[in-house]
Amino acid sequence: MPESRRGVLYGIAAYTMWGLFPLYWPLLKPSGAVEILAHRVAWSLVAVVAILAVRRHWSWFRELMRTPKKVGLLALGAAIITVNWGVYIYAVNTGHVVESALGYFINPLVSVLFGVFLLKERLRPWQWGAVGLGTLAVVVLTLDYGRLPWIALVLAVSFGTYGLVKKIAQVNAAESLTIETLVLLLPALGYMVYLEGQGGATFGSLGAGHALLLAGGGVITAVPLLFFTSAAIRVPLTTLGLLQYIAPVLQFLVGVFVVHEVMPPSRWAGFAIVWLALSVFTWDSLRAAREARRTTLETVTV
Repeated sequence: MPESRRGVLYGIAAYTMWGLFPLYWPLLKPSGAVEILAHRVAWSLVAVVAILAVRRHWSWFRELMRTPKKVGLLALGAAIITVNWGVYIYAVNTGHVVESALGYFINPLVSVLFGVFLLKERLRPWQWGAVGLGTLAVVVLTLDYGRLPWIALVLAVSFGTYGLVKKIAQVNAAESLTIETLVLLLPALGYMVYLEGQGGATFGSLGAGHALLLAGGGVITAVPLLFFTSAAIRVPLTTLGLLQYIAPVLQFLVGVFVVHEVMPPSRWAGFAIVWLALSVFTWDSLRAAREARRTTLETVTV
């Protein structure tokens, strides 16, 4: 099988798993969002260390420790992804799956704005149009919800910031997840011990099945991330950019057709504007990529 096709399959697997996450977290009730988050951190570390052990890949650790800047960036990334994970689990387990999907729909537009204001990148006119439509969608959905869609905005901004930090750090997925979960391990274990002392812990008190589901949160965190990394090194960014919409589409479908969240006409209108913005953004990105390839080909030919 060609590497490019293998990369597409890895990408589809990663985003499909992320898109189906809303079906998993409710299985962990009555565990609270913070307890689930603590176990997700701890068991993610176990899963990723097991993967590294199978690969016998440890030489990176000493080299990374010699670059305090990268370690600091990964520690910052750990704090940011904690916010993202915690809000996402809370959203799914409190019946806000559609709003969480909205967050990941608008995440590419947030990343574009980060590029403009933080990396001093310049947007093309169509990209500005997509950002404008995204802003209009947030206004429409704010009026629909009767409040700012804070879950969607926190998820979009936190994941966009996390991506920016990881882009600057330039550390591979398994290695970075190891450091991030190591940074979070003590607070996670501390909370689990506190909860146990208060008699509120669900791990071990609701049977082996529930305990295995809590531990499984680590596996389903690590595996799609590794699939994503395998895809990223095999396919162009434009292809990866198109694949990323698999996750929020699946989340949206779960919210509407499985969880049966209410979708009044005004909310459909807000999402329609978001999808229009993403269509404009994707079309412009593909057009720009084609022009860049054509220019490169003409230069090589000359």
